[in-house]
Amino acid sequence: MAPSRPGRLPRGARPPQEREDGRLRIAVPVKGRLREPSVSLLEDAGLGPEEPGERALAFPCRNAPVDVLLVRAADIPEYVQDGVVDCGITGQDLVRERAARVEELLELGFGSCRLDVAVPEESQYERVEELAGASVATVFPRITRELLPVEVELVDVTGSVEIAPRLGLADAIVDLVSSGNTLRTNGLRSLATIFSSQAVLIGRVGAAAGQLVSMLRAVVEARAHRYLMLDAPEARLDEICAVIGSRSPSVIPLAEPGMVAVHALVPAQDVWQLLPRLEEVGAFSILVVPVERMLR
Repeated sequence: MAPSRPGRLPRGARPPQEREDGRLRIAVPVKGRLREPSVSLLEDAGLGPEEPGERALAFPCRNAPVDVLLVRAADIPEYVQDGVVDCGITGQDLVRERAARVEELLELGFGSCRLDVAVPEESQYERVEELAGASVATVFPRITRELLPVEVELVDVTGSVEIAPRLGLADAIVDLVSSGNTLRTNGLRSLATIFSSQAVLIGRVGAAAGQLVSMLRAVVEARAHRYLMLDAPEARLDEICAVIGSRSPSVIPLAEPGMVAVHALVPAQDVWQLLPRLEEVGAFSILVVPVERMLR
């Protein structure tokens, strides 16, 4: 199934109120930085394609009444708004730029980026407020107009925005930035961030997507945690709990008197600091494993 223009139904598609099979339809980016993480998220939630194929643009999922459509990330907000699909995975920046009437159901924890105002290294501008009346090139005119604190002349461009100042098209740019390497490579420096974005699951207003949201949330929560297992002297249990930040871990007596096993969920980002501190308070045989899904 090939992508169609925003706001129009793909050939053969039906609005949700006309569907008779009760299946949920979700749109996922067909290419770009959000494609692989989105497909991986569905796979981890048990929603992989029934018949895998890299060239397929639509496929049913295994083990669930869910159909996936691969379309342009920029079109997904309108597809959801217009009822072509019930839900979609796309960037918050695209949802905001398209001003789509959708519900943000879940932040997905990947695709983080920011919308920065940048100028050439040698530019006289030091603050965003100094750009009043200047020309600014961007592919995000709506967000730029809404969030810049001063009036500017917008230059709507497509493609590589970073080159616009070098070509004399604009004094500054507003563009997506992840690491900042692209800005530096093109001789630009950031003045300010006006919007932060990540991948989100969006749904049309009133869509019955509760089970899908729960399954994806379980994977997102699990990815942010690790399951910690360790052995330690029972006498040092309070110190162990203080280090891992849990007052009620699972504590299991071991065959050796006075020794216990401690199991707990910990934030994945804290593991690097936790391990040496746990050793300092007497923990040993420490094991850290990923969590597949987590329901709170």
